[in-house]
Amino acid sequence: MSSVGLVGGTFDFFHIGHQKLINSCLKNCDFLEIWVLSDEITQEKDPRISLWKERCHIIKQNLSLEQSSRVTFHELLDDYGVALSHKNATKIFCTSETFSTCQIINQKRLERGLKPLSIISVSHELSKDGRIISSSRIRNGEINRNGEVWINHKHLESSLHLTKEVESMLKDPFGKLFEGPEDDHSIAITDAINFLEDFHSPIIGVGDVTVRALQNIDCKVSIGIIDEKTKRVKWDGYREIDQSLYDNIIQCTNPPGILTKSLFDSCEKAINNWVEKDQTTLILVDGEEDLAPLFLHIIAPIKSAIIYGQPNKGVVLRITELDSKIRCQKILNLCEKRND
Repeated sequence: MSSVGLVGGTFDFFHIGHQKLINSCLKNCDFLEIWVLSDEITQEKDPRISLWKERCHIIKQNLSLEQSSRVTFHELLDDYGVALSHKNATKIFCTSETFSTCQIINQKRLERGLKPLSIISVSHELSKDGRIISSSRIRNGEINRNGEVWINHKHLESSLHLTKEVESMLKDPFGKLFEGPEDDHSIAITDAINFLEDFHSPIIGVGDVTVRALQNIDCKVSIGIIDEKTKRVKWDGYREIDQSLYDNIIQCTNPPGILTKSLFDSCEKAINNWVEKDQTTLILVDGEEDLAPLFLHIIAPIKSAIIYGQPNKGVVLRITELDSKIRCQKILNLCEKRND
């Protein structure tokens, strides 16, 4: 008789830990029902989580033809789902976090006169730093789907200098351009903020003009980065930026055309202030801050909104996603390392 197994989860940002779980399931049963948590539940948990259809689609993409023939997808509406009453299922798969839930399921099955399911616990896949790979860590910008950190701190022991190839890649706006007059940046900034959905946070402003314009429209900025200049010229308008609006003030050094460890450490600390403490940070750069988005996209949580000025045109808005992290990682790898 064919064996039917059950496994449930959110399965957001399908990663190698998910792949290991499903492979283990299919090695231990003939047919597998994958119960994916509903949108109604996940959106309350974290609105950054992809929709049910998208999560199922990515799982299917990672199954072989043989595996696909043995898998069906279902919507999970609560902690237990169909496991309480499923008469054909014989096995249920879990990780250490959900093992106790499976035990409760078996207790309730016995109360209903059904046979308990064989519980098979699958060990977690660990990331390169020895911690558990999880969708939440990917959403928070810590690791990629393979459990690798986006940037190795050892690579920052030397300053990163732009090459001609990198300069060429940075010429075009990296994001959506919102146009507005040079003498009134609030117009472009307002359009950019109105474009955002509620869950796009943190909001990160790069550049004195941008940070002041965000302040002028009463937009709560999570992280601001300024260097007291615009278009590489000293700008008195920076004095209008109210530093008292920020919980933390950080200073760093970053010469023009270079990416320093000082700038990276400051960006990382600012991100951590927001993620861990829900605190805002203003970074004061001695030098130039215009290359900061290359670091920020790599370490910022998914769905962060990074806004910076485009001279004589307006402002550029880019939402941090996996593709923006990959692009910035590629650019950093193309930079020239020098011991200054």
